[in-house]
Amino acid sequence: MDIAFAPRVGGVAADRPMIDPYGRAIRYLRVSVTDRCDFRCVYCMAEDMTFLPKRDLLSLEELDRVCSAFVHLGVRKLRITGGEPLVRRGIMWLFRRLARHLDAGALDELTVTTNASQLARHAQELRDCGVRRVNVSLDTLDPAKFTAITRWGKIDKVMEGLDAAVAAGLAIKINTVALKGVNDDETDRLIAWCGESGFDLTFIEVMPMGEIGADARLDQYLPLSVLRGQIQRHWTLTDIDYTTGGPARYCRVEETGRRLGFITPLTHNFCESCNRVRLTCTGQLYMCLGRDDRADLRVPVRQSDDDGPLVDAIRDAISRKPKGHDFVIDRRRKGPAVARHMSVTGG
Repeated sequence: MDIAFAPRVGGVAADRPMIDPYGRAIRYLRVSVTDRCDFRCVYCMAEDMTFLPKRDLLSLEELDRVCSAFVHLGVRKLRITGGEPLVRRGIMWLFRRLARHLDAGALDELTVTTNASQLARHAQELRDCGVRRVNVSLDTLDPAKFTAITRWGKIDKVMEGLDAAVAAGLAIKINTVALKGVNDDETDRLIAWCGESGFDLTFIEVMPMGEIGADARLDQYLPLSVLRGQIQRHWTLTDIDYTTGGPARYCRVEETGRRLGFITPLTHNFCESCNRVRLTCTGQLYMCLGRDDRADLRVPVRQSDDDGPLVDAIRDAISRKPKGHDFVIDRRRKGPAVARHMSVTGG
């Protein structure tokens, strides 16, 4: 379905930039295309997950329509996420469709976050669609520990996916959730491996999203301020002014020459420069990862072929984007900060 926008859509100037109440221009949309995943990572999902019925999900054509509306409203970066996005049937059709915005110069970047389990099958086609870099979630290099963290995963498939991505010419950033008592003894090994492989690396603090068991997340939580101090005992870190448009703050590891990022929603939140919103696979638009307020974009998409109501709903949602999130992890606050699992909102 090709989307043809007039200069004014639904009585609203469609090409007027989206500016939130705090003067931040919204240029980055993260799109979850499925809540399903072939892993069950201990910090992300319960082991016995109940997934959404297919009728509740936006079709690939509807996802293309919503993404295209955002591009016309000024979004310059699209990140496809999940769940695990590459398990959705027909997903490469969506990448091929969205690639037209890269060709037209309306979009600067189309990228994906994946666990790499399916990457060996899709890496070259992703490259052909204009994807130039991928984020790969990988929390350990130890096969037994990898299976324990992911519950179902096999690290060999991930390594095959990484090899295929390198062969296709994709730049790779490894995302590692820092888990106290689980992978905090692998920090040096991960930094060295990424240096040898030519990958960038980002450490992420555990986020309090979704119920995974009493006190489990608190037991997992490792402040990255502590982790950075540990890293600096063995590596020379130089802060650099580099951004991918996301929340990470970067430094350079002088011994390897690679970038090392830190995403710290708890010890140092990244809200002041947030230019991002998140679309779930059911069409719910979350203006903040750590808040429950959302806008239902599935209704205007399915009620009308006219994009005016969709554009109006998007603009109304952006006008409610909060200044920051409410993430807290401590023993006095029982339960997660938000009830939905990370796999529902999108990574």
